[in-house]
Amino acid sequence: MNQPQAVESAPTPPARPGAVRPGSDLRARVRAYEAELIAFRRDLHRHPELGRQEFRTTRLLRERLVAAGLTPRVLPSGTGMIVDLVPAGARPGAPFLAFRADIDALPIDDAKTEVPYHSTLPGRAHACGHDVHTSVVLGTALVLAQALQAGELRQPVRLIFQPAEEVMPGGALDVIEAGGMEGVGRIFALHCDPRVSVGRIGLKIGAITSACDRLELHLDGPGGHTARPHLTTDLVTAVARMAADLPAALARRMDPRWGVSLVWGRIASGSAPNVIPQHAELEGTVRCLELAGWREAPDALHELIAKIAETYRAKWSLDYHRGVPPVVNEHESIAQLEAAMTARFAQGGGPVVEDTEQSLGGEDFSWYLEQAPGALARLGVRAPHEKGVRDLHQGDFDVDERAIGIGVELFAALALEHGRV
Repeated sequence: MNQPQAVESAPTPPARPGAVRPGSDLRARVRAYEAELIAFRRDLHRHPELGRQEFRTTRLLRERLVAAGLTPRVLPSGTGMIVDLVPAGARPGAPFLAFRADIDALPIDDAKTEVPYHSTLPGRAHACGHDVHTSVVLGTALVLAQALQAGELRQPVRLIFQPAEEVMPGGALDVIEAGGMEGVGRIFALHCDPRVSVGRIGLKIGAITSACDRLELHLDGPGGHTARPHLTTDLVTAVARMAADLPAALARRMDPRWGVSLVWGRIASGSAPNVIPQHAELEGTVRCLELAGWREAPDALHELIAKIAETYRAKWSLDYHRGVPPVVNEHESIAQLEAAMTARFAQGGGPVVEDTEQSLGGEDFSWYLEQAPGALARLGVRAPHEKGVRDLHQGDFDVDERAIGIGVELFAALALEHGRV
């Protein structure tokens, strides 16, 4: 694999806050930090931490933000933080423009053993790009700290470094519980997309991800001998009917435009060929394209399970674990992203904004959008030399690191020039 290339113009030593004189070009300010941010991303990649275990990541972020003259607030859980930048003279109660990064890694092995920044921890890897997201929002903090000191920041900005995005129902709820969305008027986030070329972003008005819940279905009966199934509860047949019939029955109960999908991942029952077991289990996920389907699915499932269980005289219980609703991008927020990206990067080149499709993946950024309007954009990280696509949540996932500077410039431009709340 070819190693991703850093931005060629990035200097070797990191810049200090104030190293670029006030009033100079925003791109120059971003480039002054690019080498440091790429090194920071690689350090996180070497030391990935799982959800709510991101103590080292949190410490490194806090130390750098404090060095930039900012005052971060670590979340009560001890991982993740919030940092506010409020201009002198801002009117009391003025809403924050917020930017969010997720800081946790995945419990999988890093397969990129040929790069110098591969994970040093077996079974842990930044295989979803959260190290990039974190570096982008850190870079945004450093650039905006300069702007704040120079009197150039005109609106309050909140930066959110969120733990445990990969743990349903997600660390976004930790942030919200800690007051992280109080006073926020609009919020933005980026997510790496290996299908989009570096230098571009993918945008979509409306739902861009899907709801995702997890369920565990337990069936019980007295058990018995397979020679006398009529005298007991045939749990193997009952669980087989549940596995086969529930997905289709749920689909017929819901509006097909909602895209509700029940898929099983685990089925277990029995231990001998001539013994009817006393217990059976099914585990799976429910995914929905629309918020309405997400809200109705649990009640519909309870009703359908009860009917099938009655047919086979099985006792049942359902553990339905709420995950996340869909991320629904607000149109004005998408317009601001498009305007900022086009103004900063489209001069003399090809298109820098492309349409993107809704995925069936879940993203807990959706919880923030229950509190304030905003949008999630897909950040292009595919290198020009890549022949295939390095999919998310795979051990060989990697990025073109030039995406970090692009993300920082986009967010900084929103805060300084294009973003409105």
